[in-house]
Amino acid sequence: MESLKNKNILLGVTGGIAAYKSAEIVRGLKKVGSNVRVVMTKSSKEFITPLTMQTLSGNKVFTDFIDDESEAAMGHIELAKWADVVLIAPCTADTISRLVMGRGNDLLAAIALAFEGPLTIAPAMNQAMWRDQSTQENIKKLIKKGFLISGPSSGDQACGDNGPGRMEEPKKIIKTLSKHFTAGHLKDKTVLITAGPTIEPIDPVRFISNRSSGKMGYALVEAAVEEGAEVILISGPVNLNRPNKAYFYNIKTAQDMYEKVMHHIKGSDIYIGAAAVSDFSPSSIKSRKIKKNSKGSSINLKMKENKDILLEVSRLKKKPFLVGFAAETENLLLNAKEKLLKKNLDLIIGNDISKSDIGFDSEFNEVMLITREEEVFIPRCAKRKLARKIINYISNQL
Repeated sequence: MESLKNKNILLGVTGGIAAYKSAEIVRGLKKVGSNVRVVMTKSSKEFITPLTMQTLSGNKVFTDFIDDESEAAMGHIELAKWADVVLIAPCTADTISRLVMGRGNDLLAAIALAFEGPLTIAPAMNQAMWRDQSTQENIKKLIKKGFLISGPSSGDQACGDNGPGRMEEPKKIIKTLSKHFTAGHLKDKTVLITAGPTIEPIDPVRFISNRSSGKMGYALVEAAVEEGAEVILISGPVNLNRPNKAYFYNIKTAQDMYEKVMHHIKGSDIYIGAAAVSDFSPSSIKSRKIKKNSKGSSINLKMKENKDILLEVSRLKKKPFLVGFAAETENLLLNAKEKLLKKNLDLIIGNDISKSDIGFDSEFNEVMLITREEEVFIPRCAKRKLARKIINYISNQL
């Protein structure tokens, strides 16, 4: 498991008889060179002691929500930032339910909420509980959120029953975990992404633009690269660092972006139009700065409509998987669906820009993923975490 070497693995242990197998997971991860920290719920300590896990991992075991040794006592944030991946094994039916609801009522649940990277769970419960409709629906929801599910296996259970629900064997769980760091879901795929605003000159000094920061588009680039894709980024003017491992093209106007997209669209498997492209531009650009006079006269600008890049791409004979954004102030679902159908998109991502704490200039957003078949709401989270969820959703649609 070379892919797990030097990786920071946070293991969450919940209260179930299979908790004794968590010790074998720690031993196996240490054997392949991983750095392991363990978080235990209150009930898990009834099955295995923190001292055992501390001895095997070589690190302090975390059990309390408030850690006086952590900066500002925010231990769950520090642990979430430290981890490359979070593994919960065993993961009880109750824990699965709380992960779906987004509850943060203990240390492990809070870490799962704050963590922006990949999560894996190893379910462990009675066969009847596993087969229950609620559990199966919750598992489907976690898969949609991007969780990897390891197991469960089938066989004799501690209660005397026989059937599915046994926690997967540690070696298989570790193998599932390694998938986060091997060739991703988008290996051999080319993803073309646009980001940021465009600027439309009025004269040598002034221009028309918008408030797009480019943060969402750049986060999508990072997430697509992590999934093994070859990524091409066409970006308007932003104050962001050029992303690593992506082909990068800088443009200014909507026409520039249109030409660059149409040049690179051939051979792209996925096109994500995250840029806020100006709908209109001045019909003519003044060669000299427009002066104001003492009478305070107004300026009338004659505007022309720019080409709709998404629409043009959708008209290609061989179009890629096409993703657009709908930034709306009202009737989000209705307007987004209309745009989805009008532009023949495979997926549209709707976000409500009337909310001041998300979207433009913010590190956070909440969106609705809309296809012809379904709508999936992703609640407020960091844009990096959101980007991973979007890329995972797209990869599952291919």
